[in-house]
Amino acid sequence: MAARRCENGSGQYHCTHTSQPLDINYMLVLIMLGKVFLDFFMLQAKPKPVKTSFMACFCVSVALLDFTLLLSICFIFCFEDFALWGTRFTKYHICLLTQITSLTYGILHYPVYLVAALDYYTTVSQTSQFPKRARKLLYVFAVAVIWISGFFSTLEAPAVAEEPEMQNSVSPSQCPLSGSLQSYSVSCAMVLLLGTALLARWKEVTTMLLSARLLSFSSQPVLMFSYVPNNTTTCFKWQLLSRLLLCFLGTWAPFVVLQAVVLLLGVQIPAYVEMNVPWLYFINSFLLAAAYWCRCHDVELTEEGWCTDPFVSWKFCFMPFNNESTEPADKPDTGIVIC
Repeated sequence: MAARRCENGSGQYHCTHTSQPLDINYMLVLIMLGKVFLDFFMLQAKPKPVKTSFMACFCVSVALLDFTLLLSICFIFCFEDFALWGTRFTKYHICLLTQITSLTYGILHYPVYLVAALDYYTTVSQTSQFPKRARKLLYVFAVAVIWISGFFSTLEAPAVAEEPEMQNSVSPSQCPLSGSLQSYSVSCAMVLLLGTALLARWKEVTTMLLSARLLSFSSQPVLMFSYVPNNTTTCFKWQLLSRLLLCFLGTWAPFVVLQAVVLLLGVQIPAYVEMNVPWLYFINSFLLAAAYWCRCHDVELTEEGWCTDPFVSWKFCFMPFNNESTEPADKPDTGIVIC
């Protein structure tokens, strides 16, 4: 595997040349087909309806863009050599379109996560089922601005400007595929933060796990963990951190382990593969947990306020569980439930 570094003026991404005995275009079509299937599967597999948020809008935009890219490269792959609107398209453009998309994905991690974090920090205490129309339009506008800015930044990058000159010098079995330094740094930061928080609350997390009981709640299997109520502000935040960790890792532990393995092995994943809907939902849960912890005293305990995350039930981190349909606890209000 030969390596080549791609710069856009700020060192936001790097490239690797991969030589494969099979047609690289055929492999790109298969990879995109699998990614599109995974994107739409995750969008449809949500176990509960969610409140509109910036991250939800961006997830939909990623799925639509991946689908558009798949249709484009499949069309080029089938017709191989044709002219459209005065431009000649060949199989080389399959690699070129994938490169541009990959480079664009690679520079969007920081702005997307920053906007999503600000969105959750400012709206986590609001309990309306759906945002106002103006907020929805603001989400769509923000997503559009981010994509347009990303594509323009990519098209102005030297790595893309040099591609027409490289067309005749690059073998058909090669395609420079970019990996995102932003995604790598985000993965490192998340694994480090989760590891630090787990070590800091290891004793309480272990105690809660040992006290876990499997129950049935609303026809769904749930785990109930005992805890001791404490009204002290500092102690409450530390106890809440333990519950948030259990909720988060209870859903995303395999994803966290996968991220740790990828980082330890130094595997370079192309940015067009890294930016996917499952990854964005993973980030979504992490950002929500951080927002809940930072604004724990502003969260309103109402049912309609827990509709932002489709995969993690955060409400039981804040309220004790006491339901007559399940086996009663030893003491009243001494348990929390994680679905």
